[in-house]
Amino acid sequence: MKTTVAILTSMLLATVIAEAKPLKVFILAGQSNMEGHARVETFDYIGDDPATAPLLKMMRGPDGKPAVAENAWISYLTGHYEGNANGEGTGKLTAGYGARGSNPTQDGGKIGPEFTFGLAMDAALEEPVLLIKTAWGGRSLNTEFRPPSAGPYEFSEAQIAQMQKQGKDIEAAKAKKAKETGRFYRYMIDHVKSALADPKRVCPDYQPADGYEISGFIWLQGFNDLVDGGTYPSGPDGKTRDYSKYSEWLADFIRDVRKDLKTPKMPFVIGVLGVDGLDANAGTVAFRKAMAAPASLPEFKGNVAAVETAPFWAEELDAIDQKRAKINQMAHLLKVKDKNSPNKDGSMDEAQQKEYLKKFEAELISPEEAAKWARGASNAGYHYLGCAKTFALMGKAFAEANLMMMKGR
Repeated sequence: MKTTVAILTSMLLATVIAEAKPLKVFILAGQSNMEGHARVETFDYIGDDPATAPLLKMMRGPDGKPAVAENAWISYLTGHYEGNANGEGTGKLTAGYGARGSNPTQDGGKIGPEFTFGLAMDAALEEPVLLIKTAWGGRSLNTEFRPPSAGPYEFSEAQIAQMQKQGKDIEAAKAKKAKETGRFYRYMIDHVKSALADPKRVCPDYQPADGYEISGFIWLQGFNDLVDGGTYPSGPDGKTRDYSKYSEWLADFIRDVRKDLKTPKMPFVIGVLGVDGLDANAGTVAFRKAMAAPASLPEFKGNVAAVETAPFWAEELDAIDQKRAKINQMAHLLKVKDKNSPNKDGSMDEAQQKEYLKKFEAELISPEEAAKWARGASNAGYHYLGCAKTFALMGKAFAEANLMMMKGR
């Protein structure tokens, strides 16, 4: 009799375990490109390319509006650059959880990589999905996102010498830096823990008996570190900066988030900065290598992946943007007495300047190029031109890399 009861109990337990569907939690963090600056109005451009037309179909519902995930929700913490007015947006995953305006709780009409990432996870997984996204523009890994294991930020001798030359208060600068160091890292960790303290608040389908599993972390950041000449000095070749410290700090970041969230083997995806595309300058290429480096460390084998985003850069839109830059430069030249200015003697009035600039633009950008730009771009180059096609491809690639690591586990 005891044997029969034990067998039945084991069968029942096996059935319960088989039916349990723990909530799959994915964390997305970074700066402005994780926020996402691609306007929804650029969706149509995705359909112009036969290779990405199926992706657009996934991104839209039967009514032609942005798709709403069936079984995926999002909690999105963001705010002003200073982080003093953070707010949370929640709901079923759809478009609008990209960069937001003065009210972080309201739809900003934009997407980042979270949209297609979440749709892909929703399609691939049987369990309910929760995205916890934390992103703020203009933040660096060396300071605001600095992980605890990296220790305090220390100014170099060269930085101190430069501040002395500029007559700055060094002690005040150190105090300000100490205050900012790690602040956004803490915002991120605190929000993840807060969201997971009550998952049902965001995800109505969450069943406490099933629990949850943190199944991935996506990191998309880098621009502020790329251009930080104070933190990253010139390298041995004198042409590029030495970004080796970024590699060290990102490895610390991975270890620390796993420790703080008690997920020692959590899949971690590094979205490698891809602005300027495949033809980026040597400095950007050097930074990309440093950013991807942690994925090759033996301790991270099979659970950290670096996904290059440069292949998703819209080269055809970039070519138009370079022409737009020439037009902006000409607009400036027309207002100053410069030897290269058509108005170097200052004889053109405002109306004549506008007419000259109009003709200059017409000769430089064709009507077809102007229409393509309006259809596909909505922001500056450092925001991947605000191209939804680029962000959609990134989100999909991040999901595929994360799923691959989950399968490996």
